[in-house]
Order: sequence, then C-alpha cells, then structure tokens
Amino acid sequence: MASTRGVWGIDIGHCALKALRCEYDADNRMLVATAFDYIEHPKILSQPDANPKELIREALAQFLSRNELRGDRVAISVPGQNGLARFFQPPPVDMKKLPEIVRFEARQQIPFPLEEVIWDYQLMGGASEVDGFLMEAEVGLFAMKRDQVYEALQPFLASDLEIHHIQLAPLCAYNFIAYNLLAEVMENDVYDADSPPESYVILNVGTDTTDLVITNGFRVWQRNIPLGGNHFTKQLTKELKLTFAKAEHLKRNVREAEDAKAVIQAMRPVFNDLLTEVQRSIGFFQNIDRRAQIGGIVALGNAIKLPGLQQYLAKNLGYELVDVEQQAWGTRLAGQAVLTSPQFKENMSSFAICYGLCVQGLGLGKLNTNLLPKEIVTERLIRSKKPWAVATAGALMLAFAVNFFFEYNEWYKVHPTMKRTETTWEQAMSEVTGVQTLSSNYDSEDRKRVSRLEELAALGEELSGNSDRRLLWLELMKAINRALPVDEGFAPDQIPDPRVKPISQRKDLHIEYVESQYFDDLARWFTPPVKRKYLEELARREGKLPPTTGPVEVQPAEPSATEGTEENGDAAEAPVVDAAAEAALDAALTELNLEEITGPSGPGWVIELRGYHFYNDDPKTWAGTHVRDTLLKNLRELTIDLPTGPGRALEPFTMEELGIGYGILAVETRIDNNHRVPNPYYEPPTPGPGGTAPGVGPGLGGLGGLGGFGGGVQPPPPAAPAAGGRDARSGAASADNPPFFLAPKYSFVVQFCWQEKQLTDRLRARQEALLNQQENEAVPEGQDVTEPETTETPLTTQPGA
Repeated sequence: MASTRGVWGIDIGHCALKALRCEYDADNRMLVATAFDYIEHPKILSQPDANPKELIREALAQFLSRNELRGDRVAISVPGQNGLARFFQPPPVDMKKLPEIVRFEARQQIPFPLEEVIWDYQLMGGASEVDGFLMEAEVGLFAMKRDQVYEALQPFLASDLEIHHIQLAPLCAYNFIAYNLLAEVMENDVYDADSPPESYVILNVGTDTTDLVITNGFRVWQRNIPLGGNHFTKQLTKELKLTFAKAEHLKRNVREAEDAKAVIQAMRPVFNDLLTEVQRSIGFFQNIDRRAQIGGIVALGNAIKLPGLQQYLAKNLGYELVDVEQQAWGTRLAGQAVLTSPQFKENMSSFAICYGLCVQGLGLGKLNTNLLPKEIVTERLIRSKKPWAVATAGALMLAFAVNFFFEYNEWYKVHPTMKRTETTWEQAMSEVTGVQTLSSNYDSEDRKRVSRLEELAALGEELSGNSDRRLLWLELMKAINRALPVDEGFAPDQIPDPRVKPISQRKDLHIEYVESQYFDDLARWFTPPVKRKYLEELARREGKLPPTTGPVEVQPAEPSATEGTEENGDAAEAPVVDAAAEAALDAALTELNLEEITGPSGPGWVIELRGYHFYNDDPKTWAGTHVRDTLLKNLRELTIDLPTGPGRALEPFTMEELGIGYGILAVETRIDNNHRVPNPYYEPPTPGPGGTAPGVGPGLGGLGGLGGFGGGVQPPPPAAPAAGGRDARSGAASADNPPFFLAPKYSFVVQFCWQEKQLTDRLRARQEALLNQQENEAVPEGQDVTEPETTETPLTTQPGA
C-alpha cells in the first residue's frame, strides 16, 4: 500500500550528495516530486588529499540546514560493491517453510557468519502457488557486512536523522526501471519462463565504479565494474600531462575545449575498457539465461554525459539506447517546480537512485528489502512508545496517590492512639489479644482431649471387634447355607429315594466349592461384563425380561450300560450363547436408568459358588431360572437369625445388613441331557457259569461314589418292589430299578459381594436408623412424646462363640 507521507531518497556519492523528496498522489496515481537538493563536494571523496568523513558531514549539515525533514521518511543508498546479491530457485516447498530454506541458503551463499552481516531476502515476482506450495519461484538474497552498514549510517546518526530504509544502489536502479519502463509487463505478475519479456541493461556509471544491472522485471542479475568517471580523469592526466583538478574540469567541459577531438581520443582507452567489460558481462548473462532477449540500454549517472560515450556503447553493443528522460521523468513523475529546475535538469540522470529510493519508501517498489539493522528498528519502536509509557506511569502514580489519601484517612480512624468512647484502639486490641490467647488455649486443650477420646474409642473398637470378627465367616457360611433351597417333606439329613421322587424333580443345589477373593476396591471387580450380568438380574426382577429364555439343550443320546457318570462332560461345560436372548437383554437394558447404578465400592470380598442341579423338567423353572428364584433371591431377601450376645435371644438380620449384595449368575452352561446318576440300590445279578451276569457288562459292581448324593451319607432302605417287578436285591434289572438314572444336569457359577460388617456396627446402625425415624415422625398436637420400646442391645455387647 502506498504511503501518503513524503519520502526523501538520499544518495551520497563520491562527487556529490543527491536528494529527492516525493509524495504519492492517490487521486492521479502518480509520484509527485516536491523538493530536491544537489550538493557537490569540494573534492572527490576518492582523492588522496580528501577527508571523506568530514566532506560527507559538511554536505549533510548543509542539506539539513536547507531542507525540513520532520515527519518524512528517509531512505539512503549504499554502494553496490559493498554488498552481496545472490539469487536462487528453491524446490517446490510449503510457503510456511520458505524462511527456513532461505536461512539455510544464506549460510551457504554468504561467505561470512550471519551474525556479522545484515541480510534480507525477497521472493521475486512471477512465482506461482499451487495448493500452498511455491512453484517456479526465485528468491533474492541481499547482504552487507554489519560494520559497513554502521559506517554508512554514522553521519546520519551523528546528525540525529532517523533512517527508515537502506538499499543497495543497483537495486535502487532496478526499482527505478521496474516502476517506469516495466510497469505494464509486471502488472499481472505472470511470468512465463519459456517466453520471458525483454530485458534491459542498466549502466549506472559512478565516480569509481559502474553498476551493471540486467532485468526483465521478474528476474535480476547485477555486477559491479571497477571503472567510473575518475578513470577518464586519470587518463587525461596521464595523456595530456594535466593536474587532476584541470583534467576533471576539462572532462566536464569537453565541448568547450580548444581541441575536443584530442580530448576524446585521449580517453579512448577507457572507452574501450568499459565496452569490453560490458560485453563480457552481457555475454556471461546470456550464457546462464539463453532465453533472455536484450531490448535496450539505460544509461544513468553524470559520467555517462561524456560526449559520444552513449553513442559509442550503443553502436558497439548493438542495442538501442532508451530515452529515460522522456519515459521516466516526463510521464511517470509530476512536480514541475522540481522537473523544470535548471540544476535538476542538468543532473537528472544522477537522480535515478534517489528516484528508486522514493519508490521503495512509498511502498511502490518491486524490491522492498531493507538492510537497516533490526536493533535500530527495535530501539526506535521502544522510543516511540516511551511517551505513552510515561503517561501511563504518571496516571498510575496519580491513581496511587489518590488511593493512598483515602486509605490513609481510613487508617487514621483506627490509629492505636485514637480514642473511641474513652478507650484507645491500642487498649482494645490488647484486650482482644488476651481473649484470643485464652480461646487458643481452650481450643488446644479441646483438640488434645478429642484426640485422646478417639484413641480410647479405637482401642475399645479393637477389643470389642475381636469377638465380632471371629463370627463373621461363620455368619457368612450360615447365610449361604440358608440361601440354598431344600425339598419340602424331607428331613435335612434324608436323601429321597430316586424311585419315589425322581432326581429331575429335586430342588436342591449341589455346591462343589466356595471360593473367596479380597479386593481393595470392589469397583475393580465390577467390570463392564459383571455390570452387564448384574443389570440382567435387575431387568429380570423388574419383569423387563421373561422368567427364562430357555438355554439351548444338548440332544440326549441313547445311554449304554457301560457309560460312566461324567459322560459328555465337555458339552455340560459349554457356556450358553443365545443370540435372541442377548438381543432381548440389550433391548431391556435401554429401559433402565443406568446412571443410578454405580456398583459396589470400597474394600470387600467376592464370594464364588460353583455348583449344579437336576431340577430341569419344567422349562419355566429349569436351568438359571431355578438358581435365580432360589439362591440369588434368598441372597437378596432372606433374613437370618443370629445371636447378639451371650444369653440374648436371636435377632433377625437382612442380607444387606450382613454386607451381602450384587449377586449375579456369573457362568451358565447348557443343560447336559445325557448326564446320568448311578442307582445306589442297584445290585448286579449273580454271575453265571462264565463269571459274568447275563446282559450286564463288567466293572459295575462295588461303585465307590454315589455321584450327586454326596459321600458319607447312607442311602435309605430299599423300597418295596414295584408291582409286577422283581426285588432290587434279587440281582435283576428292571425299568423301575435301572443301573443309572437319566438326570439332566445344569452347571453354574454364582458370585456376590461381601463387605464385612461387625455385629457392633450393625447394632449401631440400627439404633441410628431408629433415632432418625423418631426425629422424622410428626408428633400429634397435645400428645406426649415417649421413648419407643426397643430391645436393649448395648453397642458394646460381646457376641458368644
């Protein structure tokens, strides 16, 4: 974006100080030259007897005395031979990573440590970006040694003149040509590498050197030639035997000389040397860029005004000489007060560098690199913020002072010597301190006594808990035993005759083992699979699932007389997998409020019961349904009568009070319809002459175990023989007295949580619940409140063994 403020472009050469001030006219979209200055040094800076620093200081002081720079930006140029310019083509890369690649390339291209140079880079025009990647781009890298930058800045810093831009002179010439001659070519910023636009050769002939720049607007190539105006002067001193001052005067006024032809002939060797260097440079450039086409030569600098020099170069190089005065100064720059000045018109070609600086300072340049040290920019930014910082600090100090005044006023009201009702604040604070000390002593004594009380309570708990803990496992085993179903009509120690009551109609559960495992936190046991089992039990209790889903049965096979009691054991252990039942369970779980079901927490035991039963005749009560309707239901709802102390009556306790809960049917298996139980009343027939009873295989006599009837319990006496049959002890098999009974077997594993609750804790919890109930009950008006009759159960009772 173009700047609306004025910009001074200052070029301090060996011969003179040139300065041009420009503004941008946004309405007409043109640069306007508003002021200029041309101050020639008394001596050329490169003369042996000259003092360059002093001459520059005097010229700068004269410039500042004649011109007002307040509010304007200042851009200066530095000689091209003091800087370094490199151009490279990066690979296709993400735009965000371009600075990293440039820094890496700078370390390779700059022959000095980066800490010793001031450098900058710019992406040249015509680059394309595809999906965030930079394609067919060229990057310009420009650098200058730090000490040389500060040497160029020293006269301006000594004059308290702020510099905003530092640019190499060849790049100023490029900005001058790009803005004037190549504006239309670069307007769309589209560059075709196969058919590039015409290039121009810029020759800026200075006092000691010549800057040669070749550019088409998108690509730049530059070289410094060590030939300049002084070489023509030195050649005249050599050929015509003149002093340097006379030779310089003769060079500037060749047309007024008595023998102008002899003067030109004397400078012919320098003409030839300059032509040779330019031809070599153009040839080298065309070798590295064979598609480039030279469209003309642009000659800049006062030395180029030597009679015949421009025509000599154009004729021998074979390129057209571009009329810069008409195309640049006449059409692209306004400001007649400057353009019509005789001094400006006489030195117009030497103001091209200043013109390029103004273009960059106004934000219109194609190359905007800046070699101004970053530390100067930072210092200047901090200095510009200082007034605001001082104003802010002053406002804060004022606010603090006002706040202090009000605070002091309030503080004075409570000054220790201030009296209130004939008592000073100091006396009142002394009394408060005394009361506080007394309160602290009482509080400390109270904490000591509370701590002692807790120690005694813990000791009493330990002493009374020893007796309670001895009964915990006995109470658990009694609860499990009471939860197991029993057959009505039979004594606990009586085994029903299978011929009277078939085995498949017995409700008893056969427990194979009882295992336990302790958990520091029962939440570790309540995993998602366990929670799903528990939710299944809740769904069944709430009627969201049918009483039974009917586990898949194993088809019975024809039994043979030689098969053992554990036949098809693998089938009996196969877990039930019923897709329809799982789908029904998923549907039922969606109706439950799962957020309220958190599961058990805290330390406790997980009790596991493994067993089986034969009660599998009726599909409505078989398999897992029988276990749920008996064992799991009793573990939830059963009440157990337990002793509360020596000589005291038994009191009922619920399973929840005992700490039992979260019962699940952890493992279900298929019903083994091929399972058989040996007949305890069967006796094999008397062996025949061959030693084997007819129709009976060997190995059936003297059965050691009674299968599902348990060991150590004697079978009941044999029943009377069935009508039409033979006695069971007569040695003959019959339909009523087979060797084996077919008993479909269902195996299961039940798990539940048990968190130990000692008798003392249970009784205390009952008493607290009773007190809470009494507090919550409403008492009718006029009715006396009396203590309810409760069984006297002291909290410290000692249970008997």
